[in-house]
Amino acid sequence: MDNARATRFEFAFTGAGDGPRLGRLTTPHGPIDTPAFMPVGTQATVKGLTPDQVAATGAQVVLANTYHLMVRPGAEVIARLGGLHRVMAWDRAILTDSGGFQVFSLGRIRRVRDDGVLFANHVDGSELLLTPKAAIEAQQRLGADIIMAFDECVGADASREQAAEAVRRTTLWAAQCRETWSRGERDDQALFGIVQGGTFPELRRQAVEELGGLEFPGYAIGGLSVGEGHDRMVDILAPTAAALPADRPRYLMGVGQPRDLLAAVACGVDMFDCVLPTRNGRNGLAFTNDGPIRLRNERFKLDTGPIEPGCDCDCCRRFSRGAVRHLTLADEMLGPILVSVHNVRFFQRLMQSIRDAISRGEFEAFARRWLARYLAGGEGEPDASSGE
Repeated sequence: MDNARATRFEFAFTGAGDGPRLGRLTTPHGPIDTPAFMPVGTQATVKGLTPDQVAATGAQVVLANTYHLMVRPGAEVIARLGGLHRVMAWDRAILTDSGGFQVFSLGRIRRVRDDGVLFANHVDGSELLLTPKAAIEAQQRLGADIIMAFDECVGADASREQAAEAVRRTTLWAAQCRETWSRGERDDQALFGIVQGGTFPELRRQAVEELGGLEFPGYAIGGLSVGEGHDRMVDILAPTAAALPADRPRYLMGVGQPRDLLAAVACGVDMFDCVLPTRNGRNGLAFTNDGPIRLRNERFKLDTGPIEPGCDCDCCRRFSRGAVRHLTLADEMLGPILVSVHNVRFFQRLMQSIRDAISRGEFEAFARRWLARYLAGGEGEPDASSGE
């Protein structure tokens, strides 16, 4: 590792390398207590919420997307406006994805080559060639605290040949990303490598070995929660996480279903992100410890209680279920905003409870008890599709 580029980042944890870990990642914009859940702000905003509202939920870090910001307004525009922290009016940590997930999600409008990915961008159709070098340089201009290497993500139905090719290309790109990062002038950004490999454990092991030789400050696990299902995800995740360097943060990308979070924490994962809280909040679905509830349902019309008794979010302290239902059905902006506030706070409260349980040495019992309650109630699975 380039020590000069790690001096402003520290990661300390307690716990077994392959079990639940309690840690703290120190960044130039403040600490991230782990396990941590990052709200997604794809286009330099957590959709529908002000920075103060996001901060009030307890979030210490948010995520933005390099591809989308390169398309609009442009990384150079963000830089000239003072950088991502200034544009977002957010003084805590920021992580930027490299755009690698769009290699998967925008499959109909891109061509993958060894030198990068050629997109017909989703705004005006003009061509955008995203290379490893360009992805890192754009993230350096954006100014996030944690930046991601450019990778190729494949779906759960990818063949072994397709997954192997993605690992080869991701390793090739990772080396180019690391070189660009190490030659840059910034010393205030940590670069994470991304492990791919589809649903093939041997390819995941290969990816870990190859990326480990590049000595990244942190490592992410990509290409999960793309259709493989919970049990298969855990089967792949457990050995992959355990093989990663124990002294570096481990980030599971795009995963947010509560039972997935609990399983991943048990595997030693430290960081998560997902659009689940805000995407579902805009549709009137609220997360509670007794399972998700759909506030549009008639049974909440005269309900004078909060979305979740005991929740300390601004929505639950001031608004009833009936009031939020009315606002949602009336297409008033405040309805989706309030449910999103509650949902983001729900995930921060869950992570705090997880950290507390780990500190007491009671995570396994906590996870079993909490999940049994969550799965016993509620009104169906929330929308977990990626992207805002």
